[in-house]
Amino acid sequence: MLAEIDNAELDTGPRKSARGIERLCLVSRTAKPEAEMIRFVIGPDGVVPDLKRKLPGRGVWVTATKDALAEAIKRNAFARGFKREVRVTPGLVDFTEQLLARAALDALAIAGKAGDVVAGFAKVEGALMRDKVVALLHAAEARPDGVKKLASTLYSRDDVGQIAVITRFSNAQLDLALGRSNVVHAAALAGPAISTFLARFQRLERFRTGDSAAKAATAAH
Repeated sequence: MLAEIDNAELDTGPRKSARGIERLCLVSRTAKPEAEMIRFVIGPDGVVPDLKRKLPGRGVWVTATKDALAEAIKRNAFARGFKREVRVTPGLVDFTEQLLARAALDALAIAGKAGDVVAGFAKVEGALMRDKVVALLHAAEARPDGVKKLASTLYSRDDVGQIAVITRFSNAQLDLALGRSNVVHAAALAGPAISTFLARFQRLERFRTGDSAAKAATAAH
């Protein structure tokens, strides 16, 4: 039974199911798909998240939500999982969230370099009128009037329900990701890099909200 799996098997004993490879959560002791988990390993400065699941050494797995990670820290679960005293920094939850956000923005940057992202009010409005847009991004500081005008164009589309509206990132974060200044509005066009961005954004939202069914458009409307 999965509930009887010893902590020593958390990293080395994946189980396959109809949902793919599953891992045992260090906190809940329930098996979940790897996509819903975060692997943690011991680094030079203590416990660190391994978002790409590639860092060397034995790892343990925690459900990919802020609450689950906070509970793991509270229960001293990492020490039990690794079977040794380990350093857990007080800011591990915030640090993990920052890494998830950075991973999403890195994917957005790749999409921007591939020409799959347009920025600027006029270009975004034009893209909404004629292109295959899969996501509309507004900086967190965007003025309500600009957001409202683009929403009007967005809602004139037949596929409006399939377009993610994302408002989580700051103007500075979008500037850095897209390599230009003062990015307030951007439109993401269909492409593999954007699919990666949306998947990573969904993971970030799931971590923040704890909603296992979180969708890329959670930050919309």
